[in-house]
Amino acid sequence: MKISLRSITTISPTKITIFVIFFFLVLYVLDFPFMRFMELKAYDLRMSSRGRLAPANITVIAAIDEKSLKELGRWPWPRIIIARLVEKLKAYGVKAVGFDVVFAEPEANAELKILQELKKETGGALRKIIEQKETLANTDETLAKAIAQAKNITLGYFFHISQKETFHLTEAEIEAAKENIASSRFPLVKASPNATDLPIVRAYAAVPNIKILSEAAENSGYFNAFPDTDGVIRWSPLVIKFKEGYYSSLALSLLQQYLDWPAVVLELGEFGVVGIKIDKTYIPTDDSGRLLINFLGPGKTFPHYSISDILNDRIPPEKLRGKIVLVGATATGIYDLRVTPYSTVYPGVEIHATVIDNIVRQNFLILNWWTKFLDVLSIIISGLIIGLIIPKLKGFKGVALGIAFVGLFALINIAIFKYYSTWLNLIFPVSTMMTTYLGITIYRYITEEREKKKIRNAFQYYLTPSVITEILKDPTKLRLGGVKKHLTVLFSDIRGFTSISEQMAPEDLVHLLNEYLTAMTNIVFKYEGLLDKYMGDAIMAVYGAPLDQPDHALRACKTALEMLKSLKVLQEKWSKEGKPYLNIGVGINSGDMVVGNMGSEMRFDYTVMGDSVNLASRLEGINKEYGTNIVISEFTYALVKEELYARELDAVRVKGKTLPVKIYELLCEKGEAENYRPFVETFEQALELYRQARWDKAIATFNEVLKLKPDDSPSLLYINRCEELRENPPPRPWDGVFTMTRK
Repeated sequence: MKISLRSITTISPTKITIFVIFFFLVLYVLDFPFMRFMELKAYDLRMSSRGRLAPANITVIAAIDEKSLKELGRWPWPRIIIARLVEKLKAYGVKAVGFDVVFAEPEANAELKILQELKKETGGALRKIIEQKETLANTDETLAKAIAQAKNITLGYFFHISQKETFHLTEAEIEAAKENIASSRFPLVKASPNATDLPIVRAYAAVPNIKILSEAAENSGYFNAFPDTDGVIRWSPLVIKFKEGYYSSLALSLLQQYLDWPAVVLELGEFGVVGIKIDKTYIPTDDSGRLLINFLGPGKTFPHYSISDILNDRIPPEKLRGKIVLVGATATGIYDLRVTPYSTVYPGVEIHATVIDNIVRQNFLILNWWTKFLDVLSIIISGLIIGLIIPKLKGFKGVALGIAFVGLFALINIAIFKYYSTWLNLIFPVSTMMTTYLGITIYRYITEEREKKKIRNAFQYYLTPSVITEILKDPTKLRLGGVKKHLTVLFSDIRGFTSISEQMAPEDLVHLLNEYLTAMTNIVFKYEGLLDKYMGDAIMAVYGAPLDQPDHALRACKTALEMLKSLKVLQEKWSKEGKPYLNIGVGINSGDMVVGNMGSEMRFDYTVMGDSVNLASRLEGINKEYGTNIVISEFTYALVKEELYARELDAVRVKGKTLPVKIYELLCEKGEAENYRPFVETFEQALELYRQARWDKAIATFNEVLKLKPDDSPSLLYINRCEELRENPPPRPWDGVFTMTRK
């Protein structure tokens, strides 16, 4: 059976794997927006699934909440209330207070304006009284005095990051604002000589507190927040460049005050911020000077105390003594609520508290060049593992292992984040694995479908559809090369076909042969045999390959019996049509033989080879000697004797062999044996006499067989053979084996 193969494609699973790995490495380096967005969401899930962590007991929130608004009035409150708050916090023994609000303009006070107008029109004692009242009415001054006396206040402000926001400001106003925020400027900056054009956030103007308050406060810090592209805050900028200076955030400035003014150093390298040192604590930042916030939980992870409760002494002193207090809005209507990995409604003031907690406890999330190197490594290794393992597995095993490996990688990634506070990329390696698996699966599907189509086209004339379907489940059985298997091979041939062909016109001969071969081939297919080849008028069929068939010998023998029955039907038809009479001989043998694709990669033959095959061919020819139709070997007979009925014909040495083989004429299935048993038993008695060299008795017994079956060719053959041996006795001892001198 000839099959021609060509290369389907130059693509291979290895090339697919390498391409996918390279593709995702490029996307990683380019920070592809969609992949970055997916990784950010995966980061949020890892953080929120980690659960709530307990903060250090140093920071609390003085909340402008719904309760305070109800008791003290709507925001903004009069500065006198803020002054009372500053005094009250000082009385509680608070060490440092930070305001996450800005007092950017003097308070609008109608009473103060009236007093100032009256002051212009009066004099004497009345003027002094008015001046006293003016002092009491000037709430900004009152607040400034409270701040100055407290000596623990850090004021917040914000920067304009867009130049469009500064069109209404004059250069003098921008310079004045710069002077107001001077206390938040980094006092010590260590910069590399090449530290130019750094990726630090640049501000164009500041919106500070009014001058009287700025001068009274210990220091200040900006509270700008910069969400990621998806609107979620994950980073806190610890440094912003404004004009020629670098300024610190509210959290960092407040912490500096709390720690009793340690040295704070900003280190700048060639590519950006190297890091920030506060005393002996090193704060890791990215090149832009941003700290990756290690959120501890949802809102109110830090203690919240209503300002109205603080003002009314409802808070136990030990809750505030020695602490950092951040004053900020948590009420929904004030709109200082942010989106974080834990929540879409998170108090902005608590972000500063989290940053302070991270720095004090050095509880930082790790994301640096080393983690990026591990990201690249994980993309490469995970892709290679999937690319090398999946092609070796089939079906469910491949899917199960792929899912298991992706799941294991995700679990390890989550564990590293949870227990080692390290952010390793999850989406890129997982996407690499999934895309590699998908690419290889599609490739295998396309190539296997093409292979199946080739196999189906190649085998459709040699095998039944059901057998082809089974082969397609495992096409590897048809790879180049052979294996040794125990099989059964069948040869059939038309008797005297050469002389018949000489008497017929070519077209009539072809029609007759096609009709015969079609009928015989259909029988081979019925018993799921492999039609190995046609050799002119001869047929070669194999049973037990390419599919395993434990009953291969029985299938072959039933094929031969049905061939004879079908031939009788054809003989009757041809007789009526005036066509020649055809008779066939069938030889069957079972044994070990080499089966597989023999040839080259471009063209090969799926066939069987070996001595067992040659013996079957010899047995087909032996039919001419004995005048039989079906001859099977003793090896086949041993496999079918329980189901089929046969008579022993002889023990022969076929040409080219030294060891004798017993041969049998296959007659029928066991259920039909009674029609054959009388003459078969008599024949076996005569055969035994023949082997004992009792020629006369053997001849007489063979003649008894002829009385039961007048046309029994084997008996006539043995009578002639006995007469010859009687005249020319064989040498002693005689084994009764007949040696064939022709094929």
